[in-house]
Amino acid sequence: MLTKRIIPCLDVRDGRVVKGTKFKDIKDVDDPVRLAKRYSDEGADELVFYDITASYEERDIFLNIVERVAQHVNIPFTIGGGIRTVDDFRKILLAGADKVSINSAAVTNPDVITDAAKRFGSQCVVLSIDAKENAAGTFDVFIKGGRENTSIDAVEWAKRGQELGAGEICMNSMDTDGVKDGFNIKLLKALDEVLTIPVIASGGAGTMQHFADAFLRGNADAALAASVFHYDEIPIMQLKRFLQEQNIEMRL
Repeated sequence: MLTKRIIPCLDVRDGRVVKGTKFKDIKDVDDPVRLAKRYSDEGADELVFYDITASYEERDIFLNIVERVAQHVNIPFTIGGGIRTVDDFRKILLAGADKVSINSAAVTNPDVITDAAKRFGSQCVVLSIDAKENAAGTFDVFIKGGRENTSIDAVEWAKRGQELGAGEICMNSMDTDGVKDGFNIKLLKALDEVLTIPVIASGGAGTMQHFADAFLRGNADAALAASVFHYDEIPIMQLKRFLQEQNIEMRL
């Protein structure tokens, strides 16, 4: 059995880690480098940083923060937000990141997934998807930080991303984001039926059992969360021991 991963997510705006609920009510949390080092020391498997307004504001990524994080953590980390070109991938990887997450720009220019995978390897390319359930019970892809509904089917888009060369899918459920009622198991199960690449569950973690459900019921390969870690509600090593007790393989 492959080891499951616990991934703290750090949303960054104006050089600070912030957190909201359903993409609204944004509050300040901490310095990104200090928080990243803390999570690295506490046993996180990976980290994800999102520049949450870069796409909407159509500006470049925060390379200075990437370089500082690379100097202070010894676990893999992913950078997303404002990624538009293969050259953006190159800059971020050269600055010290291990993976690059692409969201909005992949929808408008899917070839960037293939081009980046060919140049840097699929393992560096994470397709991040913000999805929201519609009246028909399926899921729509949203872009520009959750501001714009594309009406693209999220599960089909994840499958297409895999075909284009993405090495991993990070699926964020906008319906459960920040609510702490659990990950979107229905969405994770739908992905599990069509994908062979790893899936990161995102949006909704509130208890240790929620993580177990994502792994055992949703068959996710990794679980990503923010506020439960930012506010010390769930200690990472305590979570990993809890999951291991449920026969979920963890790196301790």
